Amino acid sequence: MRKLKNEELDRLSVEEFKESPKAGLVLVLDQVRSLNNVGSFFRTADAFLIDKIILCGITAKPPHKDIHKTALGATETVQWEYEEKTLDAVEKLQQEGVEVWAVEQAEGSSALQDIDVNPQKNYALVFGHEVKGVSQEVVSQCDGVAEIPQFGTKHSLNVSVSAGIAIWEFVRKKRFAQQ
Repeated sequence: MRKLKNEELDRLSVEEFKESPKAGLVLVLDQVRSLNNVGSFFRTADAFLIDKIILCGITAKPPHKDIHKTALGATETVQWEYEEKTLDAVEKLQQEGVEVWAVEQAEGSSALQDIDVNPQKNYALVFGHEVKGVSQEVVSQCDGVAEIPQFGTKHSLNVSVSAGIAIWEFVRKKRFAQQ
């Protein structure tokens, strides 16, 4: 096996990215404080053709050098908007017919792998503050809570790691369900 060179990866141009059909998935960041985590969200969103990111509350907005450091230019491709209150963002998405899931540990949560994802439906995933998680009022408003099963002693993942796992699971189910 030979590792591929960057020029062999068939990367989309910024224009091609913007014109490409998106995944039908929105990310909502509820008070994410680390600019490096915000940058990681942008980079992951670019990788999976996410529709947009909604930055809420104290979550930093581009342009910022610390976001750029981990986003590696994805702030130029991924659409984003800012909403002061996460609850307002969630309610607006629901009014648009988007099914909203908090990624959190909660009573009555669904294991990520057990969630039925309809390829024809649009979804949003809410990710929370690095210490406090998704706020209770937002969890209560969501259509469901997706929990990533964990088996070690910590039962805690970095929020951007959680994002990569959850985004892949939703995109995989939406994109490859019909095959």
